[in-house]
Amino acid sequence: MPVVRDLRVLLRLRNFRRLLSVRLLSQGADGVYQVALAAYVVFSPEKQATPAAIASAMAVLLLPYSLVGPFAGVLLDRWRRRQVFVHGNLLRALLAVMTAGLMVSHVPDWLFYASALCVTAVNRFVLAGLSAALPRVVDADRLVLANSLSPTAGTLAATAGGGLAFAVRLAASGSDATVVLLGAFLYLCAALTALSMAPDLLGPDRGSTRPHLRTALAVTARDLLAAVRHLAGPRRREAVWALASMTLMRFCYGALLVLLLMLCRYSLAANPDEGLRLLGLALAVSAAGFFTAAVVTPWAAGRFGPGRWIAVCSGAAMVLEPALGLPFATGPLLVAAFVLGLITQGAKISTDTIVQASVDDGFRGRIFSVYDVLFNVAFVGAAGVAALMLPPDGRSAPLVVAVAVVYGTVAVFMGRFERRRVSHQ
Repeated sequence: MPVVRDLRVLLRLRNFRRLLSVRLLSQGADGVYQVALAAYVVFSPEKQATPAAIASAMAVLLLPYSLVGPFAGVLLDRWRRRQVFVHGNLLRALLAVMTAGLMVSHVPDWLFYASALCVTAVNRFVLAGLSAALPRVVDADRLVLANSLSPTAGTLAATAGGGLAFAVRLAASGSDATVVLLGAFLYLCAALTALSMAPDLLGPDRGSTRPHLRTALAVTARDLLAAVRHLAGPRRREAVWALASMTLMRFCYGALLVLLLMLCRYSLAANPDEGLRLLGLALAVSAAGFFTAAVVTPWAAGRFGPGRWIAVCSGAAMVLEPALGLPFATGPLLVAAFVLGLITQGAKISTDTIVQASVDDGFRGRIFSVYDVLFNVAFVGAAGVAALMLPPDGRSAPLVVAVAVVYGTVAVFMGRFERRRVSHQ
């Protein structure tokens, strides 16, 4: 098969393998850390989690990305990306150890959230840098395939990390701090792996001069405005539409995740531990959907075009999400987890490809940081909407139907844009 042949060629590229290894270790650690946080905040027997509490936790952990994200992009377009991977993962390892200490010390919640926020804030630099660096280690002809393999493999690594976290938590008799320490170890491994690459390999093209922080902050507004103007150019309208579509699909994913958390906590399981295991199973099934998307999307994007594939994915979600979600039963929800994993990752691969192909290398760091900001604002907004609509047991037909309407809107408008774009070529 051509895809298998190209995949073998891609994996023969030494620098691609090294960058992929950094991603796998880093996102594997993210999966471990996130499961530990979810178990501590949502599934601890002594805590009575509500949709509002989950939304508040997401806001504390994710909304600051709206401030960190643009600054991350400005610095990524000045700093050597390889150094970002080394120092960022070392810092996260140290902060994760501190978080574990706070867990066992039973400190006030705000102090725990502050520590967790620092870990996830550094994550913005690492993930945006991984996306921006990918075109430096593969050729343009295999960029779609690389976008299928690399982010999807990272998502699978995060899921595998989550599964490992479940196993370690079970072996450690429910010790969330022990799980966080495992995440710290994986962050350390990611930093050491990044050291195997040449310092200047991953760019950016502007050179390796590291500006003082004060200078970088002073030019942030000007550089971000230049990036927005670059993105708004006539040759990049498809990128704008793809980003808008993916932002709305991220909103849908966030709302459904809160719904799933509440169902696993209160409706579909007899106790918190059983609910946590069910959540782990749902995430594993969703990871299978991500893997399927990595196989299907290169063919589908080549046949339909990346933009049309986004429209197809959102249209399929419009139909399947209410059909599988409204019964509020374990079996259909697991099938829905697979379908939404496939659809969401398929659309993300296409969006990444469109953005990477449309923007110049000197702007990629900033634009991917803006991309992350849109993701997180949509995710937190979805959690807030879910908090208003969800009953205590998580069973909300209006929320499921509303999400289907959003998917349908994306399908209609993205499809219309693609038809106009093709007709004017």
